[in-house]
Amino acid sequence: MTRFAEDRLTAFAAARGVPRRVHVWQPAAPHAVILAIHGGMAHGGDYVTPALYFRQHGIATVAYDLCGHQDARRVDIPGFEVFLEDSVLFLQWVKQQYPGLPVYVMGHSMGALIATHLGLRQFAGEAAIAGFILSSPYYVNAIKVSPVLVALSGVLGALAPRMKVPLASLTDQLTHDSAITARHHADEREGIRASEITVRFGNALTGAQQGLAARMPAWRHKLFAVVAGDDRLADADAAGAMLKSVPAGLLTYQRHPQNYHENFNELNREQIFADILAWMTR
Repeated sequence: MTRFAEDRLTAFAAARGVPRRVHVWQPAAPHAVILAIHGGMAHGGDYVTPALYFRQHGIATVAYDLCGHQDARRVDIPGFEVFLEDSVLFLQWVKQQYPGLPVYVMGHSMGALIATHLGLRQFAGEAAIAGFILSSPYYVNAIKVSPVLVALSGVLGALAPRMKVPLASLTDQLTHDSAITARHHADEREGIRASEITVRFGNALTGAQQGLAARMPAWRHKLFAVVAGDDRLADADAAGAMLKSVPAGLLTYQRHPQNYHENFNELNREQIFADILAWMTR
């Protein structure tokens, strides 16, 4: 039995031929597929909650373990572009596995940041993509960072890129669902979910956030976005403002004031999933 109730685990050849693990939840005869991109320090198996819901409604979900995350206790990447390069190849894999089916790109937190860059750049004009679904996009950091550390980050990134960043644990503030919180802690203990990041990884995310707000009005895809009002990781107000700069008619927006960061793992997730399904079928 697979750990996260997947129907199967497989792999695809990412950039430079590196294999990346793929988690697949699939109904007997899917009529659409969700290409899911997980958040920072997480893994593709974290999509188990939405994947099981949408599988019941004839929609497959596929999620790969991002560069630097697969069975890693400390996340490190060569640069943000590797996420975009790998995701382009993953979309090709998805289209081969599910020919002719509409593809919905789903991203949570850092995954939503990655998906946003893809929607503005590599996936712009991609006919197979029917829309984007974003949760708690990590556009602006909500965590207070020492000004000294910010000032030193560039130097440290050059001299000691794999140095550990001092980071307080937020695992208990990701969802109000105690069972999922316990699963996250178990994943951390077993090295499936990361508990540390490097300076280089942090700098890569900061660089990807810069200048994004000015580009959001150029968005051209159908978009469903859900923001958590009690988010301790991503700045909810900043994310909401950026999302609302998307051209009129493309955006369906929800903000749930009581939610912690992980909307798809929160206590009200079934209603969120039902709203997403209704949006997809419209």
